[in-house]
Amino acid sequence: MNYLETIAYLYSLTDYEKTRIERYTPETLDLLRVERLLSAVGNPHTRFPVLHIAGTKGKGSTAALSESCLRAAGYRTGFYISPHLHTFRERIQVAGHKIAQEEVVALVEEIRPLIERIPGVTTFEAITAIGFLYFARSKVDVAVIEVGLGGRLDATNVLTPEVSIITSLSLDHTYLLGNTLAEIAREKAGIIKPGIPAVSAPQRAEAIKVLEAVSRERGAPLIEVGRDWDYEPGPANLDGQAFTIRRIADGGSELDGEYWIPLLGRHQLENSANAIAALDILHQRGICVPVEALREGLRSVHWPGRMEILSREPLVVVDSAHNPYSAKILRQALEEWFPNQRWVLIFGAFVDKDAAGILEALLPISEYVIVTRSNHPRAAAPVELADVVASGGRGAEISVNVSKAIRRGLTMMDPGGGLLVAGSVNLAGAAREEWARYTGAPLPDNDGE
Repeated sequence: MNYLETIAYLYSLTDYEKTRIERYTPETLDLLRVERLLSAVGNPHTRFPVLHIAGTKGKGSTAALSESCLRAAGYRTGFYISPHLHTFRERIQVAGHKIAQEEVVALVEEIRPLIERIPGVTTFEAITAIGFLYFARSKVDVAVIEVGLGGRLDATNVLTPEVSIITSLSLDHTYLLGNTLAEIAREKAGIIKPGIPAVSAPQRAEAIKVLEAVSRERGAPLIEVGRDWDYEPGPANLDGQAFTIRRIADGGSELDGEYWIPLLGRHQLENSANAIAALDILHQRGICVPVEALREGLRSVHWPGRMEILSREPLVVVDSAHNPYSAKILRQALEEWFPNQRWVLIFGAFVDKDAAGILEALLPISEYVIVTRSNHPRAAAPVELADVVASGGRGAEISVNVSKAIRRGLTMMDPGGGLLVAGSVNLAGAAREEWARYTGAPLPDNDGE
């Protein structure tokens, strides 16, 4: 197989990113399948230390911040994320470099016979096994691993990490994980391992009560941002923002101090605090990140598609907000960074997402709405999204694809107005590619996928 044939093979397995999963149960997501795959190739996931991250909002950003700091400290890092913006190879990275096409082909060819001997292996389970095998053979010093869905039954949860992180929790995937914050918190808390320290972002009372109970049950120390660590925002502009952080408990930390990140939105300070609290624990466990490395890692982090300014003149912003909570946080950030700014909103969402809830957050700052769809099997039809906009008392123009939507959006902007693209990670990636085509900039590498 060549590279594209290899990717097609992986996606030919049961792919819950492209077809809606109906049940979050051990029968549907069986960790024994992943364990059997990994056992057949020598249990590579036991050969490197891990920082494991779950949550509803901010887990990707927290992962990117953590990995950047570890790499700045001189460690050879593994980085496992999902979904990707442009190319599958973003999901598996070593030392800041995406896995090569040739490596993907070779690894899939190696484990394909094993996959075919284990009934029901899913796309994500196969990718997880490939990623862990690649990290072990690349001799990474430490890996930062992002959970795919939930936590308790996620394929990555075969790991025993050095530290776990639970980022901000809210209602998402409720048809799978539960209809209350407590139910969702219990599923996310599934990554907390006996005796292994965990870090939690600030949570609502319903969620933190569950995380604290699970931690007590498992004898796992729980460090809470907002209780054990405190941070304060500093000056901010369109290039980034400063903040100060300190560990309240135990007389402070060597990592206390002032830092700067190029990511916009105050929610990114919470994600930075999550990362710093976890790195502080890693320091205690022998994986040290000196202050200067931490400062450099935060300063140089690259995490596109999250309140990313593609252009300042005209103003074009893309974001990956894909649930009501994320959209609310995005709106708050836009109102702080671009006060009184009105937007032409280009919106697309997946069929299993709460489009009405997302739009409820974004319509009040939008002068004009264009609904479209990305090239993804779960993308909702624009005509259906237009009906959702109409149910909110507004009208929406329908555009058949992202390219036409961007061009139309630019014509509908008032002088001094802004263009905002939001609704899914896939839409953000498509918008970044279309904007590069429109401006003649180098295209993001999508490997023809």
